[in-house]
Amino acid sequence: MYSALVAFITKADAQSLKTPMPSPPQTIKQDFGIGTIELSYSRPGMKGRKIFGDLVPFGKVWRTGANDATTITFSDSVTIGGTALAPGTYGLVSIPDKDQWTFIITKQLNVVNPAAYKQEADLVRVTAKPATLKEPVETLTMQFTNVKPTRTDLQLMWENTTVALPITTNIENRIMAQINQVMSQDNRPYFQAAMYYLENGKDLNQAVAWFDKAIAQNPDAYYIYHQKANALAKLGKRDEARQTALKSIELAKAQQNADYVQLNEKLIASLK
Repeated sequence: MYSALVAFITKADAQSLKTPMPSPPQTIKQDFGIGTIELSYSRPGMKGRKIFGDLVPFGKVWRTGANDATTITFSDSVTIGGTALAPGTYGLVSIPDKDQWTFIITKQLNVVNPAAYKQEADLVRVTAKPATLKEPVETLTMQFTNVKPTRTDLQLMWENTTVALPITTNIENRIMAQINQVMSQDNRPYFQAAMYYLENGKDLNQAVAWFDKAIAQNPDAYYIYHQKANALAKLGKRDEARQTALKSIELAKAQQNADYVQLNEKLIASLK
């Protein structure tokens, strides 16, 4: 009876004990294009060890993390290494080497060690050149950098090494189709459509016309005046851009938004 009670207490204590994980998991989510990318991986630390070429051998498959398999989920279609990938969840593994890495997107979601990897499940293989960091990174870190409307980099940093996997998406035709569709409706998103044209090298005269309609909908919107001024500046219409920026400053001051006052002052200074 006593031994059974001791066993019960020991089991209860073990179940209630929580300690920090040696390689804590992380999930990061990034809006990209008109969808999202979600990366799940575990983050081991250097802990005084030599990493690449030792703990992580050169020329061998690596789960690109620790503990569980590393996975990446796309809510919309993307392109990696010239290969189109449909929305879904995929495995991410890599083969580090001194002068060149290979990133692999695989159908497998269970690569927790090299023996589990099956090359026939590969969907994409992309090579990338590693670079040397000035300062060492203690904990394996992956993040989305250089995020643009149709391109981003998945950057890996650990020890003194950094390397990036480029990801792109083709949204041009779908967004233009959306704009054509919504502009035929009663409640038209003039500002959003104008911003897309402004930021993606489209017809700037059309963008200005849509900014004017957006201003008519919201006459006190200093941020719309500011973006219209940017479009006018790109068209080379400096006087109109200056007057529009001044109107934006007037409205921004009335609404106590110092950031837009400063943005407009910089724009005006650039027109000289």
